[in-house]
Amino acid sequence: MTHYERTLYPEIEPYESGMFDVGEGHSLYYERVGTPGAKPAVFLHGGPGGGMSPAHRRQWDPELYDVLLFDQRGCGKSLPFAEIEHNDTWRIVEDMERLREMCGHDAWQVLGGSWGATLALAYAQKYPERTTELVLRGVFLARQKEKDWLYSYGASEIMAEQWDEFTGLIPEDERDNLVAAYHARLTSEDEETRLAAAKQWSLWEGNVATLLPNEELLGSFADPAKAVPFARICARFFLADFFLEEAQLLTNADRLKGIPSIIVQGRHDICTPPTSAWALKKAWPEVDLRIVHDAGHSAGEPGIIDGLVRATDELAGKAD
Repeated sequence: MTHYERTLYPEIEPYESGMFDVGEGHSLYYERVGTPGAKPAVFLHGGPGGGMSPAHRRQWDPELYDVLLFDQRGCGKSLPFAEIEHNDTWRIVEDMERLREMCGHDAWQVLGGSWGATLALAYAQKYPERTTELVLRGVFLARQKEKDWLYSYGASEIMAEQWDEFTGLIPEDERDNLVAAYHARLTSEDEETRLAAAKQWSLWEGNVATLLPNEELLGSFADPAKAVPFARICARFFLADFFLEEAQLLTNADRLKGIPSIIVQGRHDICTPPTSAWALKKAWPEVDLRIVHDAGHSAGEPGIIDGLVRATDELAGKAD
Protein backbone atom coordinates (compact mmCIF):
# COMPACT_ATOMS: atom_id res chain seq x y z
CA MET A 1 0.00 0.00 0.00
CA THR A 2 1.62 3.24 -1.15
CA HIS A 3 1.38 6.22 1.16
CA TYR A 4 0.07 9.59 0.07
CA GLU A 5 -2.25 8.28 -2.63
CA ARG A 6 -5.10 9.71 -0.62
CA THR A 7 -5.38 13.44 0.02
CA LEU A 8 -8.12 15.53 1.57
CA TYR A 9 -11.19 15.93 -0.60
CA PRO A 10 -11.68 19.37 -2.22
CA GLU A 11 -12.93 22.20 -0.05
CA ILE A 12 -16.58 21.87 0.78
CA GLU A 13 -19.07 24.23 2.36
CA PRO A 14 -21.68 23.08 4.90
CA TYR A 15 -25.16 22.50 3.58
CA GLU A 16 -26.43 23.32 7.08
CA SER A 17 -24.97 25.01 10.16
CA GLY A 18 -26.23 26.56 13.36
CA MET A 19 -26.33 26.49 17.14
CA PHE A 20 -27.78 23.60 19.11
CA ASP A 21 -28.88 24.08 22.73
CA VAL A 22 -27.80 21.15 24.93
CA GLY A 23 -28.88 22.70 28.23
CA GLU A 24 -26.96 23.82 31.33
CA GLY A 25 -26.24 27.10 29.55
CA HIS A 26 -24.29 25.47 26.70
CA SER A 27 -24.99 25.85 22.98
CA LEU A 28 -22.93 23.97 20.41
CA TYR A 29 -22.00 25.19 16.96
CA TYR A 30 -22.44 22.46 14.33
CA GLU A 31 -22.05 21.95 10.60
CA ARG A 32 -23.34 19.30 8.22
CA VAL A 33 -21.46 18.53 5.03
CA GLY A 34 -21.71 16.05 2.20
CA THR A 35 -24.89 14.56 0.80
CA PRO A 36 -28.06 14.55 2.91
CA GLY A 37 -29.25 10.99 3.41
CA ALA A 38 -25.87 9.42 2.56
CA LYS A 39 -23.78 7.33 4.99
CA PRO A 40 -23.89 9.10 8.41
CA ALA A 41 -20.70 10.10 10.22
CA VAL A 42 -19.67 12.39 13.06
CA PHE A 43 -16.32 14.11 13.64
CA LEU A 44 -14.81 14.59 17.10
CA HIS A 45 -12.06 17.19 17.37
CA GLY A 46 -9.10 16.97 19.71
CA GLY A 47 -8.04 18.82 22.80
CA PRO A 48 -9.97 18.71 25.02
CA GLY A 49 -10.59 22.32 24.15
CA GLY A 50 -9.69 22.28 20.47
CA GLY A 51 -12.21 22.95 17.74
CA MET A 52 -13.05 22.02 14.20
CA SER A 53 -11.64 23.60 11.05
CA PRO A 54 -12.57 23.57 7.35
CA ALA A 55 -9.95 20.87 6.73
CA HIS A 56 -11.84 18.50 9.02
CA ARG A 57 -14.80 18.51 6.60
CA ARG A 58 -12.62 17.03 3.89
CA GLN A 59 -11.81 13.62 5.37
CA TRP A 60 -14.83 11.97 3.72
CA ASP A 61 -16.04 11.64 0.13
CA PRO A 62 -18.91 14.18 0.13
CA GLU A 63 -20.87 12.10 -2.37
CA LEU A 64 -20.84 9.07 -0.08
CA TYR A 65 -21.17 10.61 3.38
CA ASP A 66 -23.46 12.88 5.40
CA VAL A 67 -21.14 14.24 8.09
CA LEU A 68 -21.88 16.20 11.25
CA LEU A 69 -19.06 18.24 12.78
CA PHE A 70 -19.43 20.23 15.99
CA ASP A 71 -17.44 22.31 18.44
CA GLN A 72 -17.58 20.63 21.85
CA ARG A 73 -18.66 22.53 24.97
CA GLY A 74 -16.72 25.76 25.38
CA CYS A 75 -14.79 25.24 22.13
CA GLY A 76 -14.61 27.09 18.83
CA LYS A 77 -17.86 28.90 18.13
CA SER A 78 -19.78 27.11 20.88
CA LEU A 79 -21.02 29.16 23.82
CA PRO A 80 -20.13 30.12 26.51
CA PHE A 81 -16.56 30.65 25.30
CA ALA A 82 -13.94 28.52 27.10
CA GLU A 83 -16.49 27.44 29.73
CA ILE A 84 -15.35 24.64 32.06
CA GLU A 85 -18.49 24.39 34.17
CA HIS A 86 -20.88 21.57 33.21
CA ASN A 87 -18.22 20.35 30.82
CA ASP A 88 -17.00 16.77 31.03
CA THR A 89 -16.59 13.57 29.04
CA TRP A 90 -20.00 12.10 29.72
CA ARG A 91 -21.89 15.32 29.08
CA ILE A 92 -20.23 15.48 25.66
CA VAL A 93 -21.17 11.85 25.02
CA GLU A 94 -24.80 12.76 25.70
CA ASP A 95 -24.43 15.84 23.49
CA MET A 96 -23.48 13.46 20.68
CA GLU A 97 -26.65 11.48 21.23
CA ARG A 98 -28.76 14.64 21.09
CA LEU A 99 -27.03 15.67 17.87
CA ARG A 100 -27.53 12.22 16.36
CA GLU A 101 -31.23 12.42 17.10
CA MET A 102 -31.34 15.95 15.65
CA CYS A 103 -29.86 14.57 12.42
CA GLY A 104 -32.35 11.71 12.34
CA HIS A 105 -29.70 8.98 12.18
CA ASP A 106 -30.19 5.57 13.78
CA ALA A 107 -26.42 5.13 14.01
CA TRP A 108 -23.28 6.64 12.55
CA GLN A 109 -19.59 6.27 11.91
CA VAL A 110 -17.49 8.00 14.59
CA LEU A 111 -14.10 9.52 13.67
CA GLY A 112 -11.86 11.14 16.25
CA GLY A 113 -8.18 11.81 16.86
CA SER A 114 -6.20 12.25 20.08
CA TRP A 115 -8.77 13.43 22.68
CA GLY A 116 -11.33 12.87 19.92
CA ALA A 117 -10.29 9.21 19.88
CA THR A 118 -10.76 9.04 23.67
CA LEU A 119 -14.23 10.51 23.31
CA ALA A 120 -15.05 8.20 20.40
CA LEU A 121 -14.16 5.16 22.51
CA ALA A 122 -16.21 6.41 25.46
CA TYR A 123 -19.20 7.00 23.19
CA ALA A 124 -18.93 3.66 21.40
CA GLN A 125 -18.58 1.75 24.67
CA LYS A 126 -21.72 3.38 26.03
CA TYR A 127 -23.66 3.31 22.75
CA PRO A 128 -22.28 0.43 20.65
CA GLU A 129 -25.63 0.06 18.92
CA ARG A 130 -25.34 3.63 17.67
CA THR A 131 -21.80 3.18 16.32
CA THR A 132 -21.50 1.66 12.85
CA GLU A 133 -17.71 2.05 12.64
CA LEU A 134 -14.83 3.76 14.42
CA VAL A 135 -11.89 5.58 12.84
CA LEU A 136 -9.31 6.57 15.45
CA ARG A 137 -6.09 8.58 15.16
CA GLY A 138 -3.40 8.94 17.82
CA VAL A 139 -5.06 6.81 20.49
CA PHE A 140 -5.16 8.36 23.97
CA LEU A 141 -6.64 6.16 26.71
CA ALA A 142 -6.29 8.71 29.55
CA ARG A 143 -4.32 6.34 31.76
CA GLN A 144 -1.97 7.75 34.36
CA LYS A 145 1.10 6.67 32.38
CA GLU A 146 -0.12 8.67 29.38
CA LYS A 147 -0.83 11.77 31.46
CA ASP A 148 2.59 11.48 33.10
CA TRP A 149 4.23 11.10 29.69
CA LEU A 150 2.96 14.52 28.61
CA TYR A 151 3.21 16.47 31.86
CA SER A 152 5.77 14.77 34.04
CA TYR A 153 8.41 12.65 32.33
CA GLY A 154 8.59 11.27 28.82
CA ALA A 155 7.92 13.81 26.11
CA SER A 156 10.13 16.13 28.18
CA GLU A 157 13.15 13.98 27.28
CA ILE A 158 12.52 14.36 23.54
CA MET A 159 11.38 17.98 23.36
CA ALA A 160 13.86 19.21 25.97
CA GLU A 161 14.12 22.87 24.94
CA GLN A 162 10.35 23.22 24.60
CA TRP A 163 9.86 21.52 27.97
CA ASP A 164 12.07 24.12 29.63
CA GLU A 165 9.95 26.87 28.09
CA PHE A 166 6.77 25.17 29.28
CA THR A 167 7.96 24.60 32.85
CA GLY A 168 9.68 27.99 33.01
CA LEU A 169 6.40 29.77 33.62
CA ILE A 170 5.90 27.84 36.87
CA PRO A 171 8.01 28.43 40.03
CA GLU A 172 10.18 25.43 40.95
CA ASP A 173 8.24 24.72 44.14
CA GLU A 174 5.05 24.11 42.08
CA ARG A 175 6.55 21.93 39.36
CA ASP A 176 5.73 18.64 41.07
CA ASN A 177 2.19 19.08 39.68
CA LEU A 178 2.36 21.15 36.52
CA VAL A 179 -1.25 20.51 35.54
CA ALA A 180 -2.55 21.89 38.84
CA ALA A 181 -0.17 24.86 38.65
CA TYR A 182 -1.29 25.71 35.13
CA HIS A 183 -4.97 25.18 35.96
CA ALA A 184 -4.67 27.68 38.82
CA ARG A 185 -3.28 30.28 36.43
CA LEU A 186 -5.74 29.48 33.65
CA THR A 187 -8.60 30.16 36.05
CA SER A 188 -7.00 33.24 37.60
CA GLU A 189 -8.99 36.46 37.81
CA ASP A 190 -6.06 38.28 36.20
CA GLU A 191 -6.36 38.31 32.41
CA GLU A 192 -2.63 38.68 31.77
CA THR A 193 -1.92 35.63 33.95
CA ARG A 194 -4.57 33.60 32.11
CA LEU A 195 -3.28 34.56 28.66
CA ALA A 196 0.36 33.83 29.50
CA ALA A 197 -0.54 30.38 30.83
CA ALA A 198 -2.81 29.64 27.87
CA LYS A 199 -0.07 30.50 25.40
CA GLN A 200 2.58 28.31 27.05
CA TRP A 201 0.23 25.36 27.56
CA SER A 202 -0.88 25.51 23.93
CA LEU A 203 2.66 25.92 22.58
CA TRP A 204 3.77 22.80 24.44
CA GLU A 205 0.91 20.81 22.93
CA GLY A 206 1.69 22.26 19.51
CA ASN A 207 5.35 21.34 19.77
CA VAL A 208 4.63 17.67 20.47
CA ALA A 209 1.95 17.40 17.78
CA THR A 210 4.07 17.24 14.64
CA LEU A 211 6.99 15.20 13.40
CA LEU A 212 8.70 18.33 12.05
CA PRO A 213 8.30 21.86 13.44
CA ASN A 214 5.15 23.53 12.12
CA GLU A 215 5.39 27.29 12.47
CA GLU A 216 1.87 27.84 11.14
CA LEU A 217 0.40 25.61 13.84
CA LEU A 218 2.49 27.19 16.58
CA GLY A 219 1.65 30.66 15.35
CA SER A 220 -2.06 29.94 15.57
CA PHE A 221 -1.73 29.52 19.34
CA ALA A 222 -0.87 33.20 19.62
CA ASP A 223 -4.57 33.84 19.02
CA PRO A 224 -6.41 33.84 22.38
CA ALA A 225 -9.53 32.58 20.58
CA LYS A 226 -7.71 29.27 20.12
CA ALA A 227 -5.24 29.19 22.99
CA VAL A 228 -7.60 30.10 25.84
CA PRO A 229 -10.32 27.47 25.40
CA PHE A 230 -7.75 24.84 24.46
CA ALA A 231 -5.63 25.38 27.55
CA ARG A 232 -8.44 25.98 30.08
CA ILE A 233 -10.52 23.00 29.06
CA CYS A 234 -7.54 20.70 28.49
CA ALA A 235 -6.05 21.44 31.92
CA ARG A 236 -9.44 20.93 33.56
CA PHE A 237 -9.88 17.50 31.96
CA PHE A 238 -6.34 16.41 32.83
CA LEU A 239 -6.85 17.53 36.44
CA ALA A 240 -10.09 15.52 36.60
CA ASP A 241 -8.54 12.39 35.03
CA PHE A 242 -10.81 12.93 32.02
CA PHE A 243 -13.77 11.85 34.18
CA LEU A 244 -12.77 8.23 33.60
CA GLU A 245 -11.66 5.42 35.88
CA GLU A 246 -8.06 4.32 35.42
CA ALA A 247 -7.79 2.15 32.27
CA GLN A 248 -11.59 2.23 31.89
CA LEU A 249 -11.43 2.36 28.09
CA LEU A 250 -9.20 -0.75 28.02
CA THR A 251 -11.25 -2.64 30.60
CA ASN A 252 -14.43 -2.07 28.59
CA ALA A 253 -12.89 -2.80 25.18
CA ASP A 254 -15.04 -5.94 24.89
CA ARG A 255 -18.05 -3.65 24.36
CA LEU A 256 -16.57 -2.71 20.97
CA LYS A 257 -16.72 -6.25 19.62
CA GLY A 258 -18.30 -6.39 16.19
CA ILE A 259 -17.76 -2.70 15.35
CA PRO A 260 -15.57 -2.43 12.21
CA SER A 261 -12.74 -0.12 13.23
CA ILE A 262 -9.45 1.30 11.99
CA ILE A 263 -6.67 2.99 13.99
CA VAL A 264 -4.25 5.30 12.16
CA GLN A 265 -1.22 5.76 14.40
CA GLY A 266 2.00 7.68 13.77
CA ARG A 267 5.08 5.69 14.71
CA HIS A 268 6.84 8.85 15.95
CA ASP A 269 3.88 10.31 17.81
CA ILE A 270 5.34 12.19 20.79
CA CYS A 271 1.94 13.34 22.07
CA THR A 272 0.16 9.96 22.17
CA PRO A 273 2.86 7.29 21.70
CA PRO A 274 2.02 4.02 19.88
CA THR A 275 2.05 2.06 23.15
CA SER A 276 -1.56 3.10 23.75
CA ALA A 277 -2.76 2.02 20.32
CA TRP A 278 -0.96 -1.29 20.82
CA ALA A 279 -2.52 -1.79 24.26
CA LEU A 280 -5.95 -1.20 22.71
CA LYS A 281 -5.16 -3.64 19.89
CA LYS A 282 -4.24 -6.34 22.42
CA ALA A 283 -7.47 -5.76 24.36
CA TRP A 284 -9.51 -5.60 21.14
CA PRO A 285 -7.79 -7.87 18.58
CA GLU A 286 -10.26 -7.33 15.76
CA VAL A 287 -9.39 -3.63 15.36
CA ASP A 288 -7.27 -2.85 12.29
CA LEU A 289 -4.17 -1.04 13.60
CA ARG A 290 -2.28 0.81 10.87
CA ILE A 291 1.10 2.27 11.82
CA VAL A 292 2.31 5.20 9.73
CA HIS A 293 6.07 4.90 9.94
CA ASP A 294 6.95 8.44 8.85
CA ALA A 295 4.42 10.44 10.87
CA GLY A 296 3.89 11.96 14.28
CA HIS A 297 0.61 12.96 15.87
CA SER A 298 -1.00 15.64 13.75
CA ALA A 299 -3.93 14.91 11.45
CA GLY A 300 -2.31 17.30 8.97
CA GLU A 301 0.72 15.13 8.22
CA PRO A 302 0.71 13.48 4.77
CA GLY A 303 0.80 9.88 5.98
CA ILE A 304 -1.94 10.48 8.53
CA ILE A 305 -4.15 12.21 5.95
CA ASP A 306 -3.62 9.27 3.62
CA GLY A 307 -4.56 6.83 6.37
CA LEU A 308 -7.70 8.64 7.49
CA VAL A 309 -9.10 9.28 4.02
CA ARG A 310 -8.24 5.73 2.97
CA ALA A 311 -10.13 4.46 6.05
CA THR A 312 -13.31 6.46 5.37
CA ASP A 313 -13.21 5.41 1.70
CA GLU A 314 -12.88 1.74 2.63
CA LEU A 315 -15.66 1.86 5.19
CA ALA A 316 -17.96 3.37 2.56
CA GLY A 317 -17.14 0.48 0.22
CA LYS A 318 -15.15 2.65 -2.18
CA ALA A 319 -12.71 0.67 -4.31
CA ASP A 320 -9.00 1.48 -3.94
